[in-house]
Amino acid sequence: MAKARNEELFKRLRSEYKVFNYESYSLKITDSEIIIDFSFNLDGRHHFNPIARIKAGNLVKNLAEKAEKIRPLLENITFQIGMIELISYWKAACPPVINIKPGSITPEQAQWWKKIYFNGLGEFFYLNSIQAEEISFVELTSPDRNHFLKQKIETNNKFLVPIGGGKDSAVTLSLLKEANKTLMPLIMNPRGATIETIKAAGLTMDDVLVIERNIDPKLLELNKQGFLNGHTPFSAMLAFYTLLSSAVSGYSNIALSNESSANESTIPGTNINHQYSKSLGFEQDFRHYVSRFIGDGFNYFSLLRPLSEIQIARIFSSLTHYHKVFRSCNAGSKTDEWCGKCPKCLFTHIMLSAFNGIEDANRIIGHAMLDDQSLQSVFDELAGYSAIKPFECVGTTLEVKQALQMISARSNGQDPILLRRFAEKSPEKINPPDFGYFEETHFVPEGLLNILKQKLQ
Repeated sequence: MAKARNEELFKRLRSEYKVFNYESYSLKITDSEIIIDFSFNLDGRHHFNPIARIKAGNLVKNLAEKAEKIRPLLENITFQIGMIELISYWKAACPPVINIKPGSITPEQAQWWKKIYFNGLGEFFYLNSIQAEEISFVELTSPDRNHFLKQKIETNNKFLVPIGGGKDSAVTLSLLKEANKTLMPLIMNPRGATIETIKAAGLTMDDVLVIERNIDPKLLELNKQGFLNGHTPFSAMLAFYTLLSSAVSGYSNIALSNESSANESTIPGTNINHQYSKSLGFEQDFRHYVSRFIGDGFNYFSLLRPLSEIQIARIFSSLTHYHKVFRSCNAGSKTDEWCGKCPKCLFTHIMLSAFNGIEDANRIIGHAMLDDQSLQSVFDELAGYSAIKPFECVGTTLEVKQALQMISARSNGQDPILLRRFAEKSPEKINPPDFGYFEETHFVPEGLLNILKQKLQ
């Protein structure tokens, strides 16, 4: 991905817009949904009012009555959601001060948020050629009033499962269903692949907790006018929404589908990671923040953390009822298609080819991607032949090479173009993947470990 030279624009906008204001939030509760909205502005000139709706439908009986009993907790979480939502709007001009008006945060919280913002915006800073330091890129101020209090929730053996429409969340859903766990899928902004994944799992949308979230169109207008734009930590934002969903639904376990491969930096030798908010480091920091400042009882963890992408792909290869419906392509997400040109499509194609064969992968993706010469630069980034990985949620460069070696071993000498390039660039034998490996640093509950380990046998 090409870098933009926006250092001077960054400096100019910071001098023009001194303060970003988090003015307020509101929380409205009915028996069918929770509506939250926020008021942000850039130095009092550009105003933003994003809105989100958490629709429980028939899943949570007497929602309003239950929610009022934990109103202080919901107020706290909603305030925190505003803290992560604001970064999408702050980045348009990157003012040196964020003024937080609806509530107070401690110096410890301010330090935590600066870390989340800085690391979550690592790709944004890099691709805009912005030199920034964590200690000085922004200052957080808040009034010494309206201190939010912690509130404990009841723990149980129920699982809230965010569904993104890709293979990873399908694997998590399948594993928990196989273990006969009580679960509730959660979907943010339902689309074709997420809805079809639910159906493939034998569920209906009536079984799903839905979040409808919007970006204020005024931000998109600023982007068109030449303000700064770029990647923000979506999974960190989703994490706070899952807390609100967990609190109102009574499902205390939040089972993510982030794997160990997400820990690898996108830019080697740096902390710049497109998948930062899917990393173990973020998961650990988030769990600590929730316990310290929001409440006990929540169990936010990634079920797939002990596994790598290639191990997950192996499990997914046998879940054929998901193969026609899953989608991992950002470019084609709105039309529910595989674009057949992006890094995520090619990475998925490689993983499918390793276990299901090239013909199956061609049929599932709809493109013979390994025979597409125009994808050589994307291929080189995925396989580690370029200086950087793609800024996408993909596996490690080693996993890609291991998968390519597996494909090559079963190709009968009729190698497509990109497989021939792999043979030229990596003539030496690569150690095969250890499918029995189990990453020991994780937060998976003890009772679920055997479910994972059985799949590795």
